[in-house]
Amino acid sequence: MKSGNILLALLFLLSVQVSAQSKKKASKSKKAQTAVAQSKAVVMPNGVSYEIFTPNASEKIKMNDVITFNFIQKTDKDSVLFNSFEAGRPVTIAVDSSRNIADLMYFFPLMGEKDSALVKIPADSLFKDGQMERPSFFPAGSSLQFVIRVDKVQSMEQAMSERQKMMDAQAKTADSLKVNEVSILEAFVSKNQLKMMSTPSGLRYTVLRPTTKVRPVAGDTVYVNYIGRTLSGKLFDSSIEAEAKKGGLEQPGRNYEPISFVVGEGEVIPGWDEGLLLLNEGSKARFLIPSSLAYGPRGAGQDIAPFSTLDFEVELVKVVPVKKTVQAPKKAPAVRKPSAPKLKAPIKSTPAKKTTTATKKK
Repeated sequence: MKSGNILLALLFLLSVQVSAQSKKKASKSKKAQTAVAQSKAVVMPNGVSYEIFTPNASEKIKMNDVITFNFIQKTDKDSVLFNSFEAGRPVTIAVDSSRNIADLMYFFPLMGEKDSALVKIPADSLFKDGQMERPSFFPAGSSLQFVIRVDKVQSMEQAMSERQKMMDAQAKTADSLKVNEVSILEAFVSKNQLKMMSTPSGLRYTVLRPTTKVRPVAGDTVYVNYIGRTLSGKLFDSSIEAEAKKGGLEQPGRNYEPISFVVGEGEVIPGWDEGLLLLNEGSKARFLIPSSLAYGPRGAGQDIAPFSTLDFEVELVKVVPVKKTVQAPKKAPAVRKPSAPKLKAPIKSTPAKKTTTATKKK
């Protein structure tokens, strides 16, 4: 039995008592057990009530501890809103100061590792400020309930150390995949006896049907038909319906027609932007695009693994040149005829008076 089911069983333990007894006795028994359950619940100052089902002797959670927990979120009518047990997505967070009644930060310090609890938050306190619209399944007096199981408690230092080890392991795996990609590509080219040209970026290509028509430039709109495979031969995408059916590729609702985009503007993977600028309208080619020009270390979907070289057959169906706006030549500034300088009246100079200095007679 899954742990989540065990918790649910605990929640409903009070409602499955002595079914063989008479209705009257069962009713009395249920009321008595409900009273016991209510007596075990603890009400906090903020109105939240809780009950810890499996108290352990482990150390209690402290501020800044990093905890990993699973939970079931439901209404008080047992309508499940979310179940991380079933989703397989436990939550990992650092315990911090509480900012609102729904974040449970005020409650986690009451628990320890491997503890399980039921927490009831009054719905009235969630919607009292009117910022959120109140759903019909949270009427007045109801509660939002959490069934919580704490799976791991770490100090911040322990959590950071664990994360670093995980990142180092991922980096090591990535380096290994990078090396393997090159060897897998070389083996593929050799096995299929491919004679291809290479660009400095690592793109390999061969023109299967050359033409002398217009060649696109960055900014032009192009229409392209294509077939995309992994080096293992797995068909993962195609704009051609017959090829998709032949490869068992299901693409519900897809319109099978050439795709159009502006080339050289980053609307497609870099390998396409580079490769299509090497072709002429109407030509067909084959591209071997390394992951560095495709989906890199993340991959894409289930079919394209990280560090995967991709094998494309493409047909450049049509090129629509970008409309270039012709700027009108700038007019030369008009040359103004210089105006005659204004004559100023000459300033009449007044001769300086001679001054005579009297010589004292001796």
